[in-house]
Amino acid sequence: MASSALQRNPYFNGQAQQQQGYGQQQQGYGQQPQQGYPQQGYGQNGQYVQGTYQGQYQQMPSPQAMDHQYNMPSPSQDQLGRMTVEDSIAKSATLFGVVLVVAAITWFLGPSIGMMLALAGSVTALVLGIILAFKKEPSVPLIMIFGVAEGLLVGGFSVALESLYPGIVVQAVLATLIVVGVTLALFTSGKVRTSPKVTKFFLIAGAAYLVFSLVNVGLMLTGVSQDPWGLRTGVEIFGIPLGVLLGIFAVVMGAYMLIGDFEYIENGARSGAPRKYGWIAAYAVVSTVVFIYIEILRLIAILRGND
Repeated sequence: MASSALQRNPYFNGQAQQQQGYGQQQQGYGQQPQQGYPQQGYGQNGQYVQGTYQGQYQQMPSPQAMDHQYNMPSPSQDQLGRMTVEDSIAKSATLFGVVLVVAAITWFLGPSIGMMLALAGSVTALVLGIILAFKKEPSVPLIMIFGVAEGLLVGGFSVALESLYPGIVVQAVLATLIVVGVTLALFTSGKVRTSPKVTKFFLIAGAAYLVFSLVNVGLMLTGVSQDPWGLRTGVEIFGIPLGVLLGIFAVVMGAYMLIGDFEYIENGARSGAPRKYGWIAAYAVVSTVVFIYIEILRLIAILRGND
């Protein structure tokens, strides 16, 4: 959903070049060019004559025009402020803080309550992700609520699996940090970037993966599949559980999505996008990192369950 939101945003898909003059237009907000003033002089016969500046007479603006300029609204801070990498990082850190605080509270509620809250958080995050993907302007309250929902998902799912496989959360956190760190290093070095064809492939693959996940959960809840992870462990390909193959693919897809998030921040800062779009960057980065963590956590659980 984060990738869909970025694709719909003009600063992500390359249309920002048409808006590069945004800041310059705002600096002169409500001002008009200074008019020329006539110069006065005297003729040879002592008669008073009227000259003009640069040989052309220009009239002063009318009182109505001056009143209109005076009554125009002042530009907002979001219009004057510009998106920067530092500001986007600060907003991402704020949203990460919300996720971690909610996750910690959910953790201490125990596995049974935590798992129920994880299901509620996943549904809420999915719905909000769809809403945010189709909004033209960022909504900070919705993004914050999304962070709370992600915190419920992270905390509840983590405590539930930690009760079954002690130490799995530490393993998943370290693996997530490695994936994010390597992706950031490759992006910073300029060795990896997104491409339209690959992005389109992962968008289609992501939609298919979402449908599979929803169907799998439905089969598990209705009792059609008796396996702990549904089709993920009930189906094997060359002796490898389907969930292992899907988990590896999902992590790779998440890393590619993260590259797109970094590009969004870079392009938005370079194009002078309004500061408020930094919240979309924060939402995208946080949702992608949480996606990678959940997929790694599930992948490790499937692998440890088969030991």
